[in-house]
Amino acid sequence: MGREVRRVPLNFDWPLKKVWDGFLMPDGLDETPCAHCKGGWSSSAEALKDLWYGYILFDPASTGSTPLRHDTPAVRARAERNVAQAPDFYGTGERAVVREGQRLADLFNAQWAHHLNQDDVDALVAENRLHDFTHTWSRETGWQKREPAVVPTAAQVNEWSLTGFGHDTINQMVCVQARCAREGLPVYCAECDGRGSFEAYPGQRAEAEAWEPTGPPEGEGWQLWENVTEGSPISPVFPTAEALAAWMSDPARGKRWVPPATAAAFIADGWAPSFVSIPETGVVSGVEWIGHHTTEEA
Repeated sequence: MGREVRRVPLNFDWPLKKVWDGFLMPDGLDETPCAHCKGGWSSSAEALKDLWYGYILFDPASTGSTPLRHDTPAVRARAERNVAQAPDFYGTGERAVVREGQRLADLFNAQWAHHLNQDDVDALVAENRLHDFTHTWSRETGWQKREPAVVPTAAQVNEWSLTGFGHDTINQMVCVQARCAREGLPVYCAECDGRGSFEAYPGQRAEAEAWEPTGPPEGEGWQLWENVTEGSPISPVFPTAEALAAWMSDPARGKRWVPPATAAAFIADGWAPSFVSIPETGVVSGVEWIGHHTTEEA
């Protein structure tokens, strides 16, 4: 998910920030939702999902985890960053840091996501969901598995979850399914067999599975798109790559402005993720990351 360059007709006038119709499955192929579940999950799995996000009461001791404090290093570092970035909101000085640290500790202590046990971590490793620990990455070779194999501890993963992006929905699903299996609980709704819906008419599901998205028409123009959603244009159409780069590097774009060399490097690559964490500056946009690597290689 991120930003990409598409070649479209010069007169392409699809509204900005509106998902391209061809990427959306027709409403007529939507099935009837199951009245007995939410998305196909069993009530047991739903309860575990709620624990993951802190929607229902969670106790860190239930997974053998130590509750976080305002002075836990990872919590304090995040509190210091928040206070530094928004002093008008949080205040300044040590009292502001402690207050924000306590707020964060209370928030994180209420979520299973930040208090995994080793069984949870092992399940994530088995599904290749902890690449930051188990793999190395470079632009030239992509992700490469560490040799010998690395299995992080629950403490390491729980600390990691407090920094950067942490866990995503897939990690949540892996942990919920693994815990259901360990505790002998059903994962999916028995009424709809985990589908979360029923066909509105015979053959509807087959039609939906056969449906394929279609992209916008191709042409001579250059346009910036986002694909965090299904995909929508976020820039005007320009006649040349140079013109698109000039638009991206226009200071009038405010926080979305990038240096000319960064814009040119991104357009040459054609795609960048939404965000990337790099040691020098922390989390940056994917476009900035492309420019950073291009500068390094030069």
